[in-house]
Amino acid sequence: MLDTTKQAVRRIALVGAPNCGKTALFNALTGSRQKVGNYAGVTVERKKGVALTPGGRSLEIVDLPGTYSLRARSPDEEITRDVVLDRRPADTPDLLLAVADATNLRSAFRLVCELVQTGKPLVLVLNMIDIARHRGIEIETDALSRQLGIPVVAACAVRRAQMADLWQLLDQLSETHTFAKRENNWSEPSATQLRNLQREADRLIAQAVRYPEKPDNLTTRIDSVLLHPVAGLLVLLTVLFLMFQAVFDWAQPPMDLITSGFDTIGTLIQHLLGPGLVESFLVDGAIAGVGSVVSFLPQILIMFLFILLLEDLGYMARAAFLMDRIMGGVGLHGRAFIPLLSSFACAIPGIMAARVIDNRRDRMTTILVAPLMTCSARIPIYTLIIAAFIPAHRVAGFLSLQGLVMFGLYAVGIVSALGVSLVAKLIFWRNQPAPPFMLELPDYKLPRLKNVLIALMTRVKMFLHRAGTTIFTMTVVIWFLATFPMAPANATQPAIFYSFAAMIGHLIEPLLAPIGFTWQMSVALVPGMAAREVVVAALGTVYSIQGGADAALQVGHVLASQWTLPTALSFLAWYIFAPQCTSTLAVIKREAGGARWMWLSFGYMLALAYVASFIVYHIALAV
Repeated sequence: MLDTTKQAVRRIALVGAPNCGKTALFNALTGSRQKVGNYAGVTVERKKGVALTPGGRSLEIVDLPGTYSLRARSPDEEITRDVVLDRRPADTPDLLLAVADATNLRSAFRLVCELVQTGKPLVLVLNMIDIARHRGIEIETDALSRQLGIPVVAACAVRRAQMADLWQLLDQLSETHTFAKRENNWSEPSATQLRNLQREADRLIAQAVRYPEKPDNLTTRIDSVLLHPVAGLLVLLTVLFLMFQAVFDWAQPPMDLITSGFDTIGTLIQHLLGPGLVESFLVDGAIAGVGSVVSFLPQILIMFLFILLLEDLGYMARAAFLMDRIMGGVGLHGRAFIPLLSSFACAIPGIMAARVIDNRRDRMTTILVAPLMTCSARIPIYTLIIAAFIPAHRVAGFLSLQGLVMFGLYAVGIVSALGVSLVAKLIFWRNQPAPPFMLELPDYKLPRLKNVLIALMTRVKMFLHRAGTTIFTMTVVIWFLATFPMAPANATQPAIFYSFAAMIGHLIEPLLAPIGFTWQMSVALVPGMAAREVVVAALGTVYSIQGGADAALQVGHVLASQWTLPTALSFLAWYIFAPQCTSTLAVIKREAGGARWMWLSFGYMLALAYVASFIVYHIALAV
């Protein structure tokens, strides 16, 4: 008699290899009913959402980090292994959905065979079935189900019509469902066991999958260009160059619109309240501070849009493969390219993405240099200074001079990261040989608008939450320091010169005077440790109080009139290398397993920032 157990499914975990369409399936199941956090005790990203079945039942969906095996060679894969094997009781799922790319089943089936060995309730989802059928690949789902002893369903996460079978199955599983009991036969696979698993995967493919005689060669033809050692690099540089041009050209109209909106709100508040502390707090503090940061949201979204499109297209893995030869020469693994490119958006997910690198030497080097990538928090600072001091001219009739300068700042960050990784290789890893670089290249796929929009909206919420919490809090602190104590009645200078902010600024100024920083700049650097964007908010608050209501949200014009060009260039040089925000430093500590690497990162970046600013400032003075 078959041993069975009855269980109502309430929590489902998605398991699959990277680039199998797992995230697209998660988005299709949960829509906007999802949230992103971290697993308890670790900084591994945790994506959870709620799926409402056609029958009206609610299911919790957990998107586990991508993995090729339960051997868990990286921190990301350890989380997936522990959840699958019930080593994290708070996250134990009732059912595993093994997601496989229907166009690339060989590696997927090896993972499925491992999951079968665990004895957990399991369903295999053959995702991207539409692409497989278009290529002439025939998959006998019934034969696979019999061979594996689990339900198998075909689906396409980006087409609603091809999700019907999966939704029907989930509706059935959300009721009390009978599962065949299977023993847990999984153990840490040895090399021999892995070969046996791969042979079992090949056997399944031979029995249940039919491939066309003439395979699709479009991917091969595209790769012949994009992976070419010369043409491929030119394409990559062109893509990055266009991204930075777009950050300036495309974002300017919505930025102007946001700035005008905050200007209007500030003017209304001034007319309604009249001069006073409340008016100063709202206009000079909240609006001048938070508004000056929120106005840069379009540029940050454009940066994220490019990264998301490149990921969905399947180009990221090609770029990593292409960069391996260059990065390997300075001690960086080819897989480090994706974490480093992610760091252009924010260093925190970039550092966390280094978990996909299983070799500790390469992972630690990547973590060490990821903060040198120009994160989106630097964009408001760069844009503020560039717009104030670099004319909006065209080069060769179509290139933005401001965009070229922005590209140059990014390039300096990239080159410095390569230089630091080389130094780290010579100092820390001199006697450790680099492991071979192996990477699976996914098929090219057109990005889906829904998935891109969901990802963009998630980042908008995160940015606005940051603006409404950390940045607003620091802005209030700066406003208070810049307002109190009040100026005496017979004051001969603007009120801010008598404030706590001026006292703090003048105290720090002697340390920063050799690099051309004013006391106002010194004030802005301190809260900027909480978040880079706060620097712009702090300057906006300080100068709006110093210059009166007309200076609110017009920080760039004020800086252009009060800073010299050497000072502006020194400020830019500082923020190419300046130590990261406190959140990033905390993540470095957790990911590296101790404070030593965090302090090393903080110290070398602080030293680089000061030296670079000193050199740039004095060269600019001499010229």
